[in-house]
Amino acid sequence: MTASGLQALRIGLIGPLPPPSGGMANQTQQLGELLSHAGAQVTTVQVNAPYRPEWIGRVPLARSLFRLVPYLAALWRAAGQSDVFHVMANSGWSWHLFAAPAVWVARWRGVAVVVNYRGGEAAEFLQRSAGLVRFTMRRVATLVVPSGFLQGVFLRFGMPAEIVPNIIDLSRFVPRDLVRSGAPHLVVARNLEALYDNETAIRAFEVVRRHFPQARLTVAGSGPQESYLRQLVAGQGLFEAVHFTGRLERDAMAALYRSADLMLNPSLADNMPNSVLEAWASGVPVVSTNVGGIPHLAQDGVTASLVPPSDPAAMAQACVALLTDEALWRQRAQAGLQEAQRYTWSCVQPVLTGVYRQALPQRTR
Repeated sequence: MTASGLQALRIGLIGPLPPPSGGMANQTQQLGELLSHAGAQVTTVQVNAPYRPEWIGRVPLARSLFRLVPYLAALWRAAGQSDVFHVMANSGWSWHLFAAPAVWVARWRGVAVVVNYRGGEAAEFLQRSAGLVRFTMRRVATLVVPSGFLQGVFLRFGMPAEIVPNIIDLSRFVPRDLVRSGAPHLVVARNLEALYDNETAIRAFEVVRRHFPQARLTVAGSGPQESYLRQLVAGQGLFEAVHFTGRLERDAMAALYRSADLMLNPSLADNMPNSVLEAWASGVPVVSTNVGGIPHLAQDGVTASLVPPSDPAAMAQACVALLTDEALWRQRAQAGLQEAQRYTWSCVQPVLTGVYRQALPQRTR
């Protein structure tokens, strides 16, 4: 590598891409763009490529085969054009079907591998599958994780990891003037799944409305609980105050944050959610549960208000405290803006470049 670190380095980037937009998909897309702009030659292999033919996606067993075969072929071709594979990995079947095959193809082709593991459910997954994961990880040059929380989880299972934080695009996520005006606007930006407990955010919002009758809530995400959550909203008499947007692409998400007064993260398990970084960069104070890696990411009472999981009353109390104290709200927004600076590309690039430099001598070709 040259003095600047990434010029002419050939990187095979393995991971999901939008659509649909989401944490890991957005991070993969953003990382590919940043690496390319820094001079690297990036070959992206998409793990969530559309099914062809489209109808096969409705056939549970056949769809796995129809996706796996072209995926393995794409990995083989990408390995022939790469010095290092950067594999975006997650728990469960995502590991077994996509991350592990990428490691083994790279091994057979003599390409160094960096596994970039993320996801708040790693402890539960490793409890079940640590032996299989360790077997594959022995073929990996470096395991990187985005937080000290995940680093500790993997260390407990005998797998040391280095920290490479998530990256926030400060050219896209920018703050409005730090002045609250009009009816409070609260935002939730998580998938509509039980793990992210959007129900607690909606029930907390119901309490907030007692203090601020004109308050509104935007739920930006999609998932299997959408119908249930819509019924909950209707049952609580909040139909006109709660708006479900579905998943939003990056620019639309940035615009939503600029209209928000608070961001709620009601998750039951978490690591380093991009939604928190995006809210900070947008000057939006955060109220989050204190689960998993969140206390490693945010300092309670300084950069966020942290509350117990599944506790709508505590979440509502934290929201009301911020919305009724303009000075506290502005102080929290400014602290978030300052914290977001730690996750810019200029801060993360040297760390990632060092990871690649360490990995390259472990090529076996």
